[in-house]
Amino acid sequence: MSETTETTQASEIGWADFEKVLVVAGTVTRVEAFPEARKPAWKVWVDFGPYGEKKTSAQIAALYSAEELLGRQIVGVINFPEKQIGPFRSQFLLTGFPTPEGVVLTAIERPVPNGTRLA
Repeated sequence: MSETTETTQASEIGWADFEKVLVVAGTVTRVEAFPEARKPAWKVWVDFGPYGEKKTSAQIAALYSAEELLGRQIVGVINFPEKQIGPFRSQFLLTGFPTPEGVVLTAIERPVPNGTRLA
């Protein structure tokens, strides 16, 4: 099997597996530069409603300014273990799609309450 075929085929999962991943909507409340990051990144704080405010480091600076991110609703995975990224502790995964130009954020088509879970 070629490497391309292996990387594009996905293993089937059951509904119970999907339910373990907490994918929720949140609103960006704060954005700061992250000069220590190896690739251009922002420190991003997000209000996830009943799940509270969480922070992450996101390599999205190539396509998004701090001003564009503030107040924007994003999609995050909030039940991964925390991860140390240089001097910063990341508490969730900001979802997006990698492109040659940079990561394109997962979009929410219209506003939903913070903390709304993907279904």
